[in-house]
Amino acid sequence: MLIENKKIAIVGGGMGGLTLGRLLQMRGANVQVYERDIDRGVRVQGSTLDLHEGTGLEAITRAGLIDEFYKYHRPTASKLRIVDKKLHVKFDDHDHITAVAENRPEIDRAPLRDILLNSLNTDTVVWDRHFVSMEKKGEGWKLQFKNGQTAYADLVIAADGANSKIRPYLNAPNPIYSGITLVEGNIYDAQKNAPKLFEFTKGGKVMAFGDEQFIGYGTKGDGSIMFVASTKAPEHVFNEQLNDANLKQQVSNWLNVNFSGWGGGWEEFFANENVCFIPRPQYYFPLDQSWITQSNLTMIGDAAHRMPPFAGEGANVAMQDAFELAACLTEGNFESLELALSYFEKQMIRRGAEATKDTLENSDRMHSATALQQMLDFFGETESGK
Repeated sequence: MLIENKKIAIVGGGMGGLTLGRLLQMRGANVQVYERDIDRGVRVQGSTLDLHEGTGLEAITRAGLIDEFYKYHRPTASKLRIVDKKLHVKFDDHDHITAVAENRPEIDRAPLRDILLNSLNTDTVVWDRHFVSMEKKGEGWKLQFKNGQTAYADLVIAADGANSKIRPYLNAPNPIYSGITLVEGNIYDAQKNAPKLFEFTKGGKVMAFGDEQFIGYGTKGDGSIMFVASTKAPEHVFNEQLNDANLKQQVSNWLNVNFSGWGGGWEEFFANENVCFIPRPQYYFPLDQSWITQSNLTMIGDAAHRMPPFAGEGANVAMQDAFELAACLTEGNFESLELALSYFEKQMIRRGAEATKDTLENSDRMHSATALQQMLDFFGETESGK
């Protein structure tokens, strides 16, 4: 096996990194996952995920965790209501016995992450390891972390997300702004703090279209809501260097101005004292990107193929990266690590480009003047085609 007697460092404990860690450990690999969070409970995990056949679900199956997955699967989370900007319902999946998207079962990120964490050997994840830099040492790398700690690895795998600090070590292309800026909002105890919009979901999710803009949200199993509001905008509309209170006010003002034509019901999100806002301008990597393969370094997930979230592909493609890379490293089909990584990267870049293209096309549809009708046509066809 190519990785026998080698120390493997996965930098980043998201879905892709944890899935890869699990799959490599199943083949006896010596692997550590270095995660910047202080511990597993320090940070809220984002939106509900729908896992796709052939990618996310395939990864969970290969990891031997599919039964555990279905213990925490949320069937009602797939139920969808499509509305206009005034919250007038145009399509209601709750009217149908079977959810449109149930072939893509949904699960909250927190329990999915817990499933993956619990599947790893004790001490596999090293917490409080915020990557700062690395330098070549022998045939491998010496990693430096923000807290002053260091680690050595024969093979480093970047799974550190869209703003990867390891990607530059591969001399990979810079991201391109998509023209869309998105604001993520999180509200805890939503039944109390946003009661009308909480009730409106019926336990599922809502997609709203109007004025070439989009709002989407859903409830999570812990009673919270995560919403996104996105629109066409210049690249730099927020001063993210502001302190939390001033940034929150800036984002709230921006939402109220840019979504001023929307109905008053959205005030529970935009003017809520209990909401936490995160500005997220949307970027993607070039579809024809490439880099020179190295024998001791590669990347997966958003670090490799950053893209907007408008097709639900990000986590799924990252988890596919994990099982494809694990196979290349452990199944004995290559004579060297460089050949294995070269094959993996070529296939990953192709898959990532296809997913990015689909995502960008979907983003254009969702932010077009005819977005509402296009979505109604799509889901109407899906429902009538059952």
